[in-house]
Amino acid sequence: MKLIFFDIDGTLIDEKKKEMSLSTKRAVEKARENGHVCVVNTGRTWKLVNGVITQLAEFDGYILGCGTMVRLYDKTILRETFSPELAVRIIESLRKHKIDAVLEGGENNFHDAWDKIHTPLFVDFMKRFREKKFGSFEEAPGQFDKFYAYTESQKEMDAFRAEFEQELEFVDREQGFYEMMPKGFSKASGMRFLAGQLQIPMEDTVAIGDSNNDISMLECAHVSIAMGNASPAVKAMADYVTTDVDKDGIANALKWLGVV
Repeated sequence: MKLIFFDIDGTLIDEKKKEMSLSTKRAVEKARENGHVCVVNTGRTWKLVNGVITQLAEFDGYILGCGTMVRLYDKTILRETFSPELAVRIIESLRKHKIDAVLEGGENNFHDAWDKIHTPLFVDFMKRFREKKFGSFEEAPGQFDKFYAYTESQKEMDAFRAEFEQELEFVDREQGFYEMMPKGFSKASGMRFLAGQLQIPMEDTVAIGDSNNDISMLECAHVSIAMGNASPAVKAMADYVTTDVDKDGIANALKWLGVV
């Protein structure tokens, strides 16, 4: 039995078409029928997964928000949220350094007032989610688990990072984007926790991903698979490179693995 972890964007779902292919859905179903445990491992929080990914295919569990929440068979078995005190300090520092961010929680997401967003690029990024209901920064303390940030100034990001390097994990998503979680939490930490709960040896774990925030889970898994559309860094460290997400990448990966 294998414990298989799947990223979402660019792995299970085509980021351009915003859909899961029929071959992906069938491959996951077949792997589960064959006795393997299939788990989503994503930077998204439950707010952006529940009712979206859950309607596309069935999975045994979810690692969410880069390890800050773990769900297994419809139950939350781990949850880490920034304390209100740390959350206030983070918000104040983001504003001080003019770093744009969306603060992500299991129940809601939060962004600053539109006139306080500093970069046109981040305004455009947030407009992609305009149909979603977001709370304000003032409502966020005690309600978010991780955050996604953007800045055009590396100097300001370096200053922010120096301020919180003992309290936050930083993932460089490239081109000015960063993902940040509580210290010690990552896609890999969620994998180790869930494997322990299921009493499945790490030697039986597999991870499939495409972007830099997947590197920790690919390094953690016994077998790592990169999508054909993956970043060069992900492809370079993977045990196997499958085809693109829109070219039966998941189905081909699971066939290579021998689970379907």
